[in-house]
Amino acid sequence: MRAQIRKNDTIMIIAGKDRGKSGKVLRVLPERNRVLIERLNMVKRHSRARGPQSPHGIVDKEAPLQLSNVMIMCDKCSAPVRMGKKQLHDGRSVRVCRRCGEQLDR
Repeated sequence: MRAQIRKNDTIMIIAGKDRGKSGKVLRVLPERNRVLIERLNMVKRHSRARGPQSPHGIVDKEAPLQLSNVMIMCDKCSAPVRMGKKQLHDGRSVRVCRRCGEQLDR
């Protein structure tokens, strides 16, 4: 199944420790049904020194979230919404908000 959420979409987390927070999608991992969100779901990782350019220490980084735990944000509704598909006159298929009908593709 193709992921309906794409890079640079604004999404809101609907389940988990960061529930209610929103952010921008950095990366989508469709083969694992996961998504990376900017500055959300942060975890600490211990890193070994790999030379002078990457010292050792504890690093904060984003962890992937399950796609079922996020919803896309509509700009017009300013709320998390379900999305649908709509066929345009020129044959293109675009994502639309199920609540207000606004196009989600720019």
